[in-house]
Amino acid sequence: MTKIFEALGQIGLVPVITINREEDAVPLARALLDGGVGCAEITFRTAAAAGAIRKMTGEVHEMLIGAGTVLTVQQAEQATLAGAQYIVSPGFDAAVVDWCLKQNIPVLPGVATPTEINMALAKGVKLLKFFPAEELGGARMLKALYAPYQDVRFIPTGGINAKNLAEYLALPNVVACGGSWMATASMISDGQFDEIAHLSRDAQAIVRQVRGESEVKR
Repeated sequence: MTKIFEALGQIGLVPVITINREEDAVPLARALLDGGVGCAEITFRTAAAAGAIRKMTGEVHEMLIGAGTVLTVQQAEQATLAGAQYIVSPGFDAAVVDWCLKQNIPVLPGVATPTEINMALAKGVKLLKFFPAEELGGARMLKALYAPYQDVRFIPTGGINAKNLAEYLALPNVVACGGSWMATASMISDGQFDEIAHLSRDAQAIVRQVRGESEVKR
């Protein structure tokens, strides 16, 4: 894994952010940092995405900022020009992956099946987004995938929340979990940054608890 993905693994959480106003970007980044979560995936689902990435990377240097829901090479270019440090796509798109690899930009393509995992491995990509996680069988599916793909690691996203976070993090092939429950679009638009910091802090506590238990078991 790249240093960026190693950093995501150390954090253990990737807030998946849908942001509607650029002016919310910096307060959001600072709220996540206050909660101990030093990263965010800004999804390209709104017109404010590129501007939000630009503001976050320009003003909150401690944050590791990626672009999510990247569907085309053009979006990948737009995201990286705005300052995104890594690219995330919901599915496996060979053109996006090839462009990122050529530009030496860390890419996290989404997969849902063994066939797509094989496609990623053929490109030399071994850290993948598993999406939509809960709908695909969740932790049970990831356990099944571990047997044939022991060198592959995942960041599952989709349906993950504070209630099932620990179950995912306990799996040997999960390095971090993505989710929007820490900072929903409505919470951001309503300026509930204290609540975002609180939920992020609670999520980080779950990460520490699970990883502490893993160390004890070893």
